[in-house]
Amino acid sequence: MSTRKTTVRWRIFLLILVIVAINYVDRASLSVAMPAISKEFGIDAAAQGVILSAFFWTYAFMQIPGGWLADRYRPRLIIAAATILWGAFQALAALANGWGVLLLARLALGVAEGPVFPASGKLNAVWLPARERGRGAVLIDGGAPLGTAFGGLIIALLIGVFGSWRTAFVVAGLGTIAAGLFAYWYIRDNPREQPSTNEAEALYIETEHAKEDQALATSPGRNNLIGFLRFRSFWGMLLGWLGFDLVFYGLVAWAPNYLAQARHLSLAAIGGATFIIFGAGFVGEIAGGFLADHWKARGGSPNLVMRTILGVSGVLTTLSTLSLAFVSSPVAAVALLSSTLFFLRWAGLYWSIPATLTDRGRAGVVGGMMNFAGNLGGIFVPIIIGVIVQATGSYFLALMFFTASGILYLVSSLVIDYSRKLPV
Repeated sequence: MSTRKTTVRWRIFLLILVIVAINYVDRASLSVAMPAISKEFGIDAAAQGVILSAFFWTYAFMQIPGGWLADRYRPRLIIAAATILWGAFQALAALANGWGVLLLARLALGVAEGPVFPASGKLNAVWLPARERGRGAVLIDGGAPLGTAFGGLIIALLIGVFGSWRTAFVVAGLGTIAAGLFAYWYIRDNPREQPSTNEAEALYIETEHAKEDQALATSPGRNNLIGFLRFRSFWGMLLGWLGFDLVFYGLVAWAPNYLAQARHLSLAAIGGATFIIFGAGFVGEIAGGFLADHWKARGGSPNLVMRTILGVSGVLTTLSTLSLAFVSSPVAAVALLSSTLFFLRWAGLYWSIPATLTDRGRAGVVGGMMNFAGNLGGIFVPIIIGVIVQATGSYFLALMFFTASGILYLVSSLVIDYSRKLPV
């Protein structure tokens, strides 16, 4: 009688889901507290914009170094250290006595959070067989819409309970530090190092990795990361993730203002609508990952599965943002934004692509390169949308920009070859 495999690998990825959700809760804290902070420090709108965007300057910069660190020093240490550090910076922001200190705290938060996604992508390569990486990828990335949906509610609740944004920041930071300590205690860099992993699960992962390694084609220049630039699939990964992040971060930054200014929703209604919209994104993300792995398990080829799922995602995301420009009902607007996030978040499958295109030894840094490209969108899209809305007095061209970004995501996803590793 064969021994049933343990499921330690899925517990690890559920833990990563929680850590990434906390990541987004902490990111949201400043936006929620900004009305009180701006009043206390006398910060004008322009300075608020700089402080809110500062996080992405250092966060984007840390993507490639963060991936390299995960490859060099292993993901367990990097994920735990990053989580503990960003929790500390979150708590230390409570000591700010002016906007300059607050700006420095946000820059430090970006540095600390930067390595988490690339290191999590590295875990996807190390802990999961190729046939399960779709689910692993969406569990990694699913924390983004989940944390966005709950972040505002949690931070607002903490501020309401303690009557102080400073105390709320400290509590949130201490909670994050606790999560980082738990991550270090539970996560391991190799399945056999985790005490709860039984022989059946470890052997299953090793056998699947051995099959995958047989298909690995490398050249003598395997450490030359510049070599990836020669391949269409690599550029498709970068540009597809950029297109995705232009839509996602654009909606994170501007959807509440759009609902308030163009659809005239109250503050309370906007809070509920934001929860519905990003909650739909979380449901869509998990559904997309499970659909991809189920289809592959039934014999679907990697190119057929990934191009179909990401193609449908790109088409329906684009149609949803385009349709937003032509509706006037607030209910229809919320429904279309929910549709946009539901299908857009299927792009969480992108976190399985680094392990598809390269070997496990470089999955971290390739994931960092992908996320660096995407987070350029996080830096610029809030500014681009703001300029468009200010110049035109409406959201029509802003929605056309989201539609164009959706097309970039769609086309780029279709040019990737998901069936082979790059010979670099």
